[in-house]
Amino acid sequence: MKKKVISVVLCVAMAMTIFAGCGGDKKAKNTGSKDGNYDKFLTVDVYDEFANYQGIQSGWFAKVVKDKFNMELNIIAPNVAGGGDTLYQTRSAAGELGDLILINTNNGRLNDVVSAGLVMDASDLMEGKDILVNYGDAVEETNKNTGLSEEGMFAFPNSVSSHPATEASEGLEPTFGPYIRWDYYKELGYPEMKNLNDLLDVLEQMQALARETEGSDDIYAVSLFKDWDDNMMNNAKQIACMYGYDEVGFNLLSADGTETQGIIDDDSMYIKALNFFYEANKRGLVDPDSTTQNYDTWTAKYASGNVLYCPWPWVGQSMYNTTENTSVGKGFMFAPVEDMKIFSYGNCPEGNSTQVICIGSNAEDPQRMADFIDWLYSPEGIRLNGQTSGAAGIEGLTYEVNSEGKPQLTDFGKKALPNNSVDVPEEYGGGNWKDGISALNFKTVNLQDIDPATGAAYDWQTWETTISDNQTELSKDWSKYMGAESTMDYLEEHDMITVAPGSSYSIPEADSNITTVRGQCKSTVVDNSWQMIFSPSDSEFTSILKDMQKTAKGLGYDDVLAVDDQNAKDFTAARQASAEKYPSTENDEK
Repeated sequence: MKKKVISVVLCVAMAMTIFAGCGGDKKAKNTGSKDGNYDKFLTVDVYDEFANYQGIQSGWFAKVVKDKFNMELNIIAPNVAGGGDTLYQTRSAAGELGDLILINTNNGRLNDVVSAGLVMDASDLMEGKDILVNYGDAVEETNKNTGLSEEGMFAFPNSVSSHPATEASEGLEPTFGPYIRWDYYKELGYPEMKNLNDLLDVLEQMQALARETEGSDDIYAVSLFKDWDDNMMNNAKQIACMYGYDEVGFNLLSADGTETQGIIDDDSMYIKALNFFYEANKRGLVDPDSTTQNYDTWTAKYASGNVLYCPWPWVGQSMYNTTENTSVGKGFMFAPVEDMKIFSYGNCPEGNSTQVICIGSNAEDPQRMADFIDWLYSPEGIRLNGQTSGAAGIEGLTYEVNSEGKPQLTDFGKKALPNNSVDVPEEYGGGNWKDGISALNFKTVNLQDIDPATGAAYDWQTWETTISDNQTELSKDWSKYMGAESTMDYLEEHDMITVAPGSSYSIPEADSNITTVRGQCKSTVVDNSWQMIFSPSDSEFTSILKDMQKTAKGLGYDDVLAVDDQNAKDFTAARQASAEKYPSTENDEK
């Protein structure tokens, strides 16, 4: 997004809201619903930068929202609509992003919407609510440390946790990792993989075996999509995450903060990742639809068994590891590549303030929006909204508390969770479970935190009853070969995971010139990255790389990287401060 455009957009937005008489006082007026009485049915526009679905929320979660708040959620998703910044600019210029707004706060975006009067101060609306009783410190930190130009309660953070900042926030599976079709890997004899070249060899053998077994030539080892590309090609960045790095602008920052890599450096993990996918495509292992398909099309191929490698357990396993498949030993499981040291996000006691939810300044019923947000942070809201991350769902339908007082999945839950297409009884909203899952894709509280109603974590996958009941042919074979009960156990035992302490740090707004240059550079990086993967020869790959480096540097890449270097240092300092403030102790229990 060009900074000059932002300035114009925000000025226009401010002028429009002032002219309309609704933006001069950003303090929420406690009007509309009172004391939980929601007489008027509302369609709530939800501008959601994290959603992968656009349209009216349907199914069982929609019924919950309708029953509790007499409203429906109309999801407006830049990821799906295309042109995320364009959609943001267009709606901002109109003076209204949405009734509810879920945004990434990096680069000063939260301050932009606050300054433009697009979100309201919810201090009065939230007075005395449970969200402040339970997570008030995190809310305060979010509104204090994200560079806001004025005081108030404008935003509520993601992934608040009661666990130490230095401990991994994930449950049994990491966020990133090489997840492959274990049944084919087993049939090949569990070949050893020391590095990415070995992984490529195994994937090539798996593709040949899968095509022969299924009698189909449209099965590919690797499939890609463009929806999440930003500073770089997102799918390539995942390889860097498997080697202990995550992005800070055009930098890759190691989890311990000791190293940074400019992404277009010849020897960066990002370039190595592009080379990995190039080599895969040269061997015929990359889905030719990769350049045109979206996230939904991409995930559907996992459900149908047409892709063999996935960089995330929460896609491959969620889409394919149904009861029917795992009972016969089929499914995605973590496969060890010996030189990897996987990046893990530490817990955020003060919340992840880079992802927030806000109330739009023109919301028809601000109090109802505040009540809804408060509910999302309640135990019930966490269970029902956190499905994409592994929350338990609906008591009495997907889980129950047994005679010993422990939560356990019902027969329906075993078939439906995490997101399978299982028919939902009409009394719960009908349709199928998968289509009814909350489309917000916003985790208010870390699911490894304890649900006070059950005494166990919100994440059903970590329950004692789940682990004991979930012994399938697939899990038994994996545990026997790997010598571990879970992927996280294996990674920790073999020193193959590195935790970046959780913090509330948010990348600050850059000046207008840097923002303009960044937009030009990232277009160059992303476009050329895709061309490199699908280039016809080694010489062409190298030529495109050199052109990308020359063009980006000519546009001012080094100036932007200098800003990212400083942000990486500040991020590391924030992580270290959080680690000191919220350290692990011998008595901590997860």
